[in-house]
Amino acid sequence: MNALSPLGMVSDFPSDNQVSVESSAVVAEDQKDYFVERDGMKFAGTHLLVDLWGATNLGDPAHIDAALREAAIIAGATILHSHFHHFSPNGGVSGVVVLAESHISIHTWPEKDFAAVDLFMCGACDPHRSIPVLQAAFKPSRIELDEQRRGRVY
Repeated sequence: MNALSPLGMVSDFPSDNQVSVESSAVVAEDQKDYFVERDGMKFAGTHLLVDLWGATNLGDPAHIDAALREAAIIAGATILHSHFHHFSPNGGVSGVVVLAESHISIHTWPEKDFAAVDLFMCGACDPHRSIPVLQAAFKPSRIELDEQRRGRVY
């Protein structure tokens, strides 16, 4: 894919439902409104900040990539690509899965059994559906969750 591919830092596995820009070009007035309306509020998307405490498997980029991809698919998102950096053989991992609907990112501290995960998804995706996937993949003893509605229309 690019210069980072030989290092195993970029994934070449986009979602099956990925669409190229050329094939999805439409006239502006025909474009869908991907904002969400819930509880009487209209907004761009849901952003979950997830802190995983007492977590495992935090130093393995391949495991993290697979877990975040599964989390994206379960939430109904379209995966465009992913990129992960392993700070050393015993260090943490930082990375992102870029979605057509936004992103999932992670930063891990294996020495503290802690991971910070951001799940931001627009449109019909439901990032809450990703939480059980994170629980199964990282087996945290405690999860702290904060939810923000981004791009609120007043």
